[in-house]
Amino acid sequence: MTHTNKTRPRFKQIVFEHLRRVRGSIFAAIICIIGSTLTSLIVPWPMKLIFDHVLLDHPLPDLLKSAQPLLHGGSEQALWILCASMVVIALCKGVFSYYQLFLTSRIGYLLVYTLRSELFDHLQRLSLAFHSSTPSGELLSKLTSDTNTLKDVYADSALTFTTHVLTVLGMFAIMFSLSIKLSLIVLASFPVLCLAIVAIYSRVKRSARKQRHNEGRLASRVSELLNAVPLVQAYGMEDYERERFDSESSQSMAESIRTARIEACATRMIEIISAIGTGIVVLFGCMQVFAGVLTPGDVLVFSAYIAQMYQPIRQITRLSTRFSKASVSIERISDILDTVPDIQDAANAISPMGLRGEIEFCDVCFGYPQSKTILKQVNFTIKPGERVALVGASGAGKSSIARLLIRLYDPQSGVVKIDGVDIKDYRYKSLRREIGVVLQDSILFGTSIRENIAYGSPDASLADIEAAARQVHADEFIRQLPAGYDTVLGESGGNLSGGQRQRLCLARALLRKSSILILDEPTSAVDAQSQALIRDALDDMHSDKTILLIAHQFHSIRNFDRILVLKQGVIIEQGTHEALLNLGGHYHELYKLQHGLRAA
Repeated sequence: MTHTNKTRPRFKQIVFEHLRRVRGSIFAAIICIIGSTLTSLIVPWPMKLIFDHVLLDHPLPDLLKSAQPLLHGGSEQALWILCASMVVIALCKGVFSYYQLFLTSRIGYLLVYTLRSELFDHLQRLSLAFHSSTPSGELLSKLTSDTNTLKDVYADSALTFTTHVLTVLGMFAIMFSLSIKLSLIVLASFPVLCLAIVAIYSRVKRSARKQRHNEGRLASRVSELLNAVPLVQAYGMEDYERERFDSESSQSMAESIRTARIEACATRMIEIISAIGTGIVVLFGCMQVFAGVLTPGDVLVFSAYIAQMYQPIRQITRLSTRFSKASVSIERISDILDTVPDIQDAANAISPMGLRGEIEFCDVCFGYPQSKTILKQVNFTIKPGERVALVGASGAGKSSIARLLIRLYDPQSGVVKIDGVDIKDYRYKSLRREIGVVLQDSILFGTSIRENIAYGSPDASLADIEAAARQVHADEFIRQLPAGYDTVLGESGGNLSGGQRQRLCLARALLRKSSILILDEPTSAVDAQSQALIRDALDDMHSDKTILLIAHQFHSIRNFDRILVLKQGVIIEQGTHEALLNLGGHYHELYKLQHGLRAA
């Protein structure tokens, strides 16, 4: 069974490795943050100097005594210099902010790329048991939406948050140097703001978790419906499915609106608190001016800082909602990354080289998660080059044997051997490269026919591809297509017939030139002509290839060397077609049932 490590180590490792790779960009962004913070802090000072030094002829404060030579040429010259300094400060702030935004965005998009690549790679290695129990739409939502959410947090929002914090701290340092009393008045509002931010964060996180869950369900619903469009239209159920979709979509919409309402409430609350704080500071500041303790420029600096200070606080509140949403995304992504694949290589696993094709099942028992046992003490041996068919009623365990052989699952007990070696002692990727597989469902990609046949054998030449296609009688219909082997297929090969798709899948398996070929009911869903062509292709195969065919159509296995008959997970009969008919057992009953249905 797959299981999840709740410590989230893999996610942290990926993020830290990414941050280490982009540490140069992070350092440059930090420089820009410091520059942006400093320029934000000095923005109101030219106005203070204009009011106090130019208009009221107050002496320069001790902190700015070094600027005296620039301003000693008279009031008009000082005014021009101070006004020009405003423009210079704005330009510097703009440059720092531009590069900060560019660098943080770059870091964020690279993080999304890294996370998606790691997540996609991990999803491919997780077992079929995991994929069969997890909706594909939910996985798609985690792969796209959740990773994109983290871009803002681990890059833009994180560094922006740092900028705002540094700005607020710098403003307080300057304000305390000007007036401790007014600074304490401003500071008094902070506990209220912090409590509000914490409360908002927790509420948004709960709402975001529900919202993400609803979005995942909605994505799964859409994926399911798009695959079932022919059935929906055939049964005239468009209105019914529209109602079901609207019902699930409305749940996601309601939760999104609730999250937006919480965020809007938080913003308004911060604005009210900031307005109250500004009014109190201006009132007490002006009283200090009347008392001769402060200058009008000092009050101007305080007012400007308060206006700038509450803006970062509003941004911090907004960022807290982003962090709460991102924490939900982190949980969802980590659930995937920390799920350990069922199938893993042993420490001393080897790569198979030039398999002879001998297959052996020794006392194999197997059952799918949360289901009864499918295979019970299965024993059989297939010699190299032997052609063997598996038959039995649906659910007897035929496909399970094929999945165990290519190690999509591991047995609960017993051993599966190839060439006398337990397949767990092989590297599973190397093992699978040595086995050709044709699945019951014809899986093709929306690429060219050439690429589909060469899938799994990317170095194959066009001559080899054409030879494989001729071997399965597909070359003729391929050359009749508009672009021949370069014809691009529709999604899942929808512009081809079932028989044509299956023959392309068979050509793909043959191109690998493997010593073992597994065919899972290749003729079950194709027309009679395609069945005959596929049977001819099987008959023409070289005798050095071990073939394991899962079959429902008994006429396609008459010439096989041996037939294994499965019933309720146990091999109860084996032999040639004629021998099993003469035996008069379960195979004979299945054959008569099929023959009778076809005769009817």
